[in-house]
Amino acid sequence: MSSEPNGEPSTKLVTEKARVDGSDPSNTARSGGSQPWGRPDRIRLFIWAGIAFLLPVPLLLALHLQVIPTGSVLTVQTEFQAKAIAVCFVVLATWIVSRIEKRPLDDYGIPPRQVFGRRFWEGSVWGFAMLSVIPLVLGVSGNFRIDSIALTGGAVFRYALGWAAVFLALSIAEEFAFRGYWLFSLSRRMRFWPAAFFLSAVFAAAHLTNSQETALGIAEVVATGLLFCLTIRRTGNLWFAVGFHAAWDWAETFFYGAPDSGLLGVGRFLNTSVRGPSWLTGGSAGPEGSVIAFFVLLFCALLVHLRFPRAIYPDRPV
Repeated sequence: MSSEPNGEPSTKLVTEKARVDGSDPSNTARSGGSQPWGRPDRIRLFIWAGIAFLLPVPLLLALHLQVIPTGSVLTVQTEFQAKAIAVCFVVLATWIVSRIEKRPLDDYGIPPRQVFGRRFWEGSVWGFAMLSVIPLVLGVSGNFRIDSIALTGGAVFRYALGWAAVFLALSIAEEFAFRGYWLFSLSRRMRFWPAAFFLSAVFAAAHLTNSQETALGIAEVVATGLLFCLTIRRTGNLWFAVGFHAAWDWAETFFYGAPDSGLLGVGRFLNTSVRGPSWLTGGSAGPEGSVIAFFVLLFCALLVHLRFPRAIYPDRPV
């Protein structure tokens, strides 16, 4: 274990500091030789979870916003308010524990200087492209059809920006919640991939409250969570996953006008329809509930492996 000249432990990677394609690894938490994960770590995790998940509830209730989704319809107005509140509290929780632990946010895979940087925009392109493969394949097989254009004129841009804001807030809230400090903390205890599998299962369980979600859709939420963890492992931070997540949901809900985890958005660009068995089309869960999505996610994981061949985020941070 290396130390800085002033005697303080270094926060640089030891075993996984390789730079890929000239990029600067943004997660600087060290790997290997960690201290036992004990009571102070549990207390900090409970503090973080209380602020991130419990404190927003009274505010959401006071504003008459849904804590747990009911029905099967989403609107820009209600969703943006709820997701903006979620973002504020999960960011606040993460910042507070970073002050308690005296760590930079970089250690949790959230380098502030890289927000909306090239990793975010690259992830956004990947997210839109990967989601688009599903209706493309379904369309070729005759199971997906574009019926009409639902919006025209200025409404297209208003709803495009509105849904972009909603899904940006959603992706930040969910990535910070399930693959930010929580992933960092559990990786210190059980290593990266066991923590990633556990949190991907929790991520999927959070989608069980969507009334139109399907069993196949839930399984694919687990797979999507693991894909996002892979991008974090290989890029060293959350920004690629945030961009991918936001663009995937935006394409599904707004652009293609399809259900997203069983929820249908009001103000969509295209009116589309599907026909065929739910396991193929996704049914009420939308394209991400199709069996085709599994193959798309596997293909995407291969592309991530080729694009980012070396691990940057530490297997067991210190």
